[in-house]
Amino acid sequence: MLSAVGIVSEYNPFHNGHLYQLQRAKQITGADIVVAVMSGNWLQRGEPAIYDKWERTRAAINNGVDIVIELPFFSAVQPSHIFSTGAVRLITAMNCRWLAFGAENPNIDYLKLIKNQPERDASFRQFDRPYASIFQDYLKKKTGIQLNQPNDILAFGYSNANFNLGSPLKLVPIQRIGSDHNQDKLSPSGLIASASAIRNAIHSDLVSEVNKFVPRSTFSMIQGQRSITWNDFWPLLRFELVEAPISQLHQIYQMTEGIEYRLKRCAIKADTFKTFLHLVKTKRYTYTRIQRLCTYVLLHATEAQMLNQPNYLRLLGFSKNGQVYLNQIKNKLKLPLITKVNEEVVKNWLQMDFGAGMLFQMINNKSQDYYRHPLIIGN
Repeated sequence: MLSAVGIVSEYNPFHNGHLYQLQRAKQITGADIVVAVMSGNWLQRGEPAIYDKWERTRAAINNGVDIVIELPFFSAVQPSHIFSTGAVRLITAMNCRWLAFGAENPNIDYLKLIKNQPERDASFRQFDRPYASIFQDYLKKKTGIQLNQPNDILAFGYSNANFNLGSPLKLVPIQRIGSDHNQDKLSPSGLIASASAIRNAIHSDLVSEVNKFVPRSTFSMIQGQRSITWNDFWPLLRFELVEAPISQLHQIYQMTEGIEYRLKRCAIKADTFKTFLHLVKTKRYTYTRIQRLCTYVLLHATEAQMLNQPNYLRLLGFSKNGQVYLNQIKNKLKLPLITKVNEEVVKNWLQMDFGAGMLFQMINNKSQDYYRHPLIIGN
């Protein structure tokens, strides 16, 4: 019987650091199969993916991933605790034995953090700071553990979600190597760079400089595909914010504390998305939260649509070994496995994912969902 290790990913784009993590995950666990639960066309920080989910799936499978499952929009474009919960549920549903993830500090006592986290209530609130900062300071005071690095924050999210589900997965933290997660420029030394630095180089037409930091298949994708940024969606967003009545904006998910008024005012003033973000930014509202809000506005996302748990498995692609594993587990799956999308499937399961895909399709002119079959890539 084949065993599987799960990885939560965005692969935006797939680079040498991802390849290292994948190889270490298999080496540590002895797993036969790697299952990646990957965000679709919109990402956790409220950004469009640089390339669509099909191109990123192809790159992942070409580099050793065996199965790619799409993380639904209502889990993917969320704060870390909701993002993590959705991803862990899907990895568990795929009968994985392990969950491997990168961490800046892999020896953190996650159970200690879990047992000392605060209740989120009205008293645990300040209007001059983001909730995440208050949360991290509280944990530091209670446990002595500093939880302020991006991968460590997600690692805590995965651990907490796994704990709440009864610990079905064995957790495998992997030491992150190479440049800092938020480093925005490529380093002349080494072969591992942050995804942010790689994207910035691509957007700055410095594609040749990216070559040594990504596998060959990723570099071919970069050379052959147009990259996507928020600038492509700014005219659509600006129109929505300027034209929509305040009462309509107020219904958008996470639109709290009257920020809809600020968004509308700033959309009228700003000529570019970058300017708009700077105008909206406050001490309490981070760039990430603003970008997620903007994504919700584009999709008219409501609380009822976004506060869902994943109840299906959308298969984006698999290798030959992945196909063997899928045949092994198909009768054990507790969630339906979606391999073909038509109007009925969209109506019953994929409304948010379909809307997110249509937005992307408006820019890259490639169908994202209707009648798309999973990629089958031999290895």
